[in-house]
Amino acid sequence: MTVFLILLGFTTAARPDSGETNTEFIRTSCKSTTYPNLCFSSLTSRSSVIGVSPQLLAHESLSVSIETAQSTSAMMIKVAHSRGMTPREVGAMQDCVEELSDTVSELRKSLGEMKQLRGRDFDMKMSDIQTWVSAALTNEDTCTEGFAGKSMNGKLKTVVRGKIVEVAHMTSNALALINTLDALHG
Repeated sequence: MTVFLILLGFTTAARPDSGETNTEFIRTSCKSTTYPNLCFSSLTSRSSVIGVSPQLLAHESLSVSIETAQSTSAMMIKVAHSRGMTPREVGAMQDCVEELSDTVSELRKSLGEMKQLRGRDFDMKMSDIQTWVSAALTNEDTCTEGFAGKSMNGKLKTVVRGKIVEVAHMTSNALALINTLDALHG
């Protein structure tokens, strides 16, 4: 049919399917974050869930942050039980695992509140979400501080900092998308 229409001088413009629209929405929305490439790559596989909803985008971004924090915590627990670590390194790892646990808790509270984000108390709930996500970022920062100084193993410090930075970047992106959602509401 298309070939026949082209032969007659007609062309049909390809309409983007909803997957393309959803993906473009994510790409555009991620431009408001500090780490837009990470934002897009971490959320694009969830485009069918997100659609073009700023609230679902923020929700999924929180979910990704939680998943990243949990996997990082699990990795750190394994590393903390490995041989050859100094007592200071073990202590820093344990502190970091505790900070990550607090991060996951705060992000989960935010996710729960996000599911009920509507109505007259939108502003109060949004404020709680922003506070908890900001606290999660502080926890992540506190974790990396435990690995400061020259007495820490260079390889261990590099691995841990890399994983914590990834969690912090995901959380920072989630907060940016939450702030965008808040601005759209206000």
